[in-house]
Amino acid sequence: MIKLTCFKAYDIRGRLGEELNEDIAWRIGRAYGEYLKPKTIVLGGDVRLTSEALKLELAKGLQDAGVDVLDIGMSGTEEIYFATFHLGVDGGIEVTASHNPMDYNGMKLVREGARPISGDTGLRDVQRLAEAGDFPPVNEAARGSYRQ
Repeated sequence: MIKLTCFKAYDIRGRLGEELNEDIAWRIGRAYGEYLKPKTIVLGGDVRLTSEALKLELAKGLQDAGVDVLDIGMSGTEEIYFATFHLGVDGGIEVTASHNPMDYNGMKLVREGARPISGDTGLRDVQRLAEAGDFPPVNEAARGSYRQ
């Protein structure tokens, strides 16, 4: 059990290395997949130098939970909302720290219908699962796919 301080009221953001890293990104992906049980989600990231590495670990966690990941590449948050709704997938995650300094990064999570996930609509549940890290063993036969 670890305490994750990167979870805020409406999103995830934190100082790189201290509050957010690749291991935490994997935990968040796995927790999102275990909690929401989506079949397919879209995944994107902003231009920050750390976004790609965080996005890849997030994708691995999602895949380990059985989620198919459609990586739309470099994107803004609005594009994740659009792609989630337009493609009819079960959710989306944008790796971004928005207006925060360059030594930060974060994530915006949405569910089906491009509905945002915040503290009172599932983000706290994802946090609890990510903090506990008590995930079922990965079922390789049911592992999710990854495509760009």
